Amino acid sequence: MSLFRKFLRSKSKSDKNKDSKDPEQSKYMPEPETPTDENFMINFKKNGGKFLYCTDKNEVLDVFREILKENNWHDAEACCFDESLQEMFKTSDINFSKKINGSFFLSTCEYLIANTGALLVSSNQIKETKLHELPHDFIIFAATSQLIDTIGEGLRGIKTKNRNKIPTNITTIKTFENKEESDFMSYGSTTKNLYLLLLEDL
Repeated sequence: MSLFRKFLRSKSKSDKNKDSKDPEQSKYMPEPETPTDENFMINFKKNGGKFLYCTDKNEVLDVFREILKENNWHDAEACCFDESLQEMFKTSDINFSKKINGSFFLSTCEYLIANTGALLVSSNQIKETKLHELPHDFIIFAATSQLIDTIGEGLRGIKTKNRNKIPTNITTIKTFENKEESDFMSYGSTTKNLYLLLLEDL
């Protein structure tokens, strides 16, 4: 099975609706708002991320094994700070370590930000480590319930979930492929090769 078979390449419902738009509809009518999940998918893939949708945890494990196979990461050492993820993926023939020089970094994230296609992370996931210090290859496990529209919503969500102790080192990951130096918006950002395993939980 090719890893990329699960990429969402088919035309979305909203695209089909646009193609069949009523010609008599007023040009002054506002365009229908893009759903959060679709908006995230479009922007995330535009940023160069690899998006893999999974309907249950068994499918997550299957896709994870495909990623390992395609990158020849079997018996590799993965950097992972999250013990629950280590338990979840323990049968995948990889060794877990908290050393930052592993073959890849396995983690969760705080939120998925639709309007930029970025992932919001904090010290809950990356401790006090800087993004550029972590491996180039990331595998992020997240759920559809983590989809939000803006970074402002994410910051408020982090504050609400962590009232006793707000995490530090809050940052976004949003550049998933090499950009031209002339790309001003990505200047100074840390580029990662990122796979997103997105579990449907709604």
